[in-house]
Amino acid sequence: MSYRIAIVISRFNEKVTTGLLNGARAELTERGAPVADADIFDVPGAFEIPLVAKKLAATGKFDGIVTIGAVIKGETAHFEYISEAAVHGLMQVSLETGVPVTFGILTTYTAFQAFERSDDNEDNKGRESAAACIEALEALAKVAAA
Repeated sequence: MSYRIAIVISRFNEKVTTGLLNGARAELTERGAPVADADIFDVPGAFEIPLVAKKLAATGKFDGIVTIGAVIKGETAHFEYISEAAVHGLMQVSLETGVPVTFGILTTYTAFQAFERSDDNEDNKGRESAAACIEALEALAKVAAA
């Protein structure tokens, strides 16, 4: 089955998020759900991702939504607040809309960890988030058929 997937990507930490986007797009293409450029929506940072994901889910045009961002710990509590808000917001979107919204937002302690997880290899977390979206859609299809 072919799915239409949207990607919401944060511009903050762009070198990292670009690597995650490349991984997600490659994974979705390999799984038969390539993402058109028009179905990629950029936002300033991770905090803004849940709102855009909710609006996209509400359109009914997308089967699933992959989110991409990178929150890297600094010297203040900002890291904790943004990470927690993003994860709770995205879970709420998924539960309220029934549209799978996967969490491809890195929450790392160092920039090195973020770059490691966004490299062009099988450990790319963008790939994992995209795979999780497809697998959630397949599970939901099984539930619907039961």
